[in-house]
Amino acid sequence: MRAVLAILGLLLVAACGQGADEPPVNAEDVMFVQMMVQHHRQGIEIARVGAARATDPELRTLTAAIESTQQSEVEMMLRWLHSWDQPLTPPTGAHDHHGGMPETDVKQIEALKRSGDFEYDLCNLLIAHQDDAVQMAAGEVSGGRNPEVQRWAAQVQSSRKGQIDLMMNLIRK
Repeated sequence: MRAVLAILGLLLVAACGQGADEPPVNAEDVMFVQMMVQHHRQGIEIARVGAARATDPELRTLTAAIESTQQSEVEMMLRWLHSWDQPLTPPTGAHDHHGGMPETDVKQIEALKRSGDFEYDLCNLLIAHQDDAVQMAAGEVSGGRNPEVQRWAAQVQSSRKGQIDLMMNLIRK
């Protein structure tokens, strides 16, 4: 009986130790990922409109790439939230408590669809949207705890700044 108890005790200790190898996660990581899922879904919607309507080849390519990349990133973020056993969406009013950053309004996307100066308006909306992503990622880089999420946030900062630069150049054409 003592041997069985000893084996059960060792198994319990081994099972408890498995979680210790997982990277740490804090509230900043969770909030960032939850908010970025919503943000990306808005970006995907904007990019779909751009890919369908833009006539500039660079802008069509960029919006198609944004749609594809952000869809993959949404799937990655949802896997993270599942693995952390966290809700997939932030609590109501989370934007208020997380810098008060505004969401891209559905009305803005609808107005874009009817725009008379489509490519200019598309670039302006995407520039503002991607700048919000850069700011959100900066909060994760400085306050997050999970190394994988922080690395991805740094990548978001860099790639979205590059997209903004590209769109600024397209506007200047």
